[in-house]
Amino acid sequence: MPEHLPTVTQFASPELIHAIVYGGRDQGDDPRWPESGAPDADTYRRWCGHMCGIACLRMALLARTGEAPTLFELLDGARRYGAYTEDEDTGTIRGMIYAPAAVYAATELGLQADVHRELSMPDLLDAGRLVMASVHKEIRRPDRPAPGKGGHLVLVTHRQGDTLHFRNPSGDTDRTRTARLHTATFAGFFAGRGMSLK
Repeated sequence: MPEHLPTVTQFASPELIHAIVYGGRDQGDDPRWPESGAPDADTYRRWCGHMCGIACLRMALLARTGEAPTLFELLDGARRYGAYTEDEDTGTIRGMIYAPAAVYAATELGLQADVHRELSMPDLLDAGRLVMASVHKEIRRPDRPAPGKGGHLVLVTHRQGDTLHFRNPSGDTDRTRTARLHTATFAGFFAGRGMSLK
């Protein structure tokens, strides 16, 4: 996977991610929200924090052809397939749900997509697949102990020996958006599951 693959973030302004995730900035207060394809700022505010998997799908499409729908066009498609659900009483958003997301990716986007409850990263990467891996969002601070595993998706693009190269849709610096970590460090944040794409 070439290093020049564009890094897609789930927030429209990458330079604001640190202020959003650590500084308390309203995630809807993003002047570039129209670039996401959201119909309005309120819709962007509601969904952008849940778009890590959608950003990974967009990167996979860009890797294949150099072209991809907007984040919200992809989200609309994923929602039609049930890859995201909303609780009728609380409005809580749940997703990305892997099985319907894989069907959507294969049926509508032309990606070969497989769900892995126990994911063998080296085998999949060596076979030329991209891997959407479930990690803790604090993987952006790998020098600190992992506070948990899973809940956030990153796109692992390739490996060099024991080093994994990945794109983090919520990385708060250039280095954490286009990132690399030793497999042992990555494992501390990794839930062992995800989806592979080709």
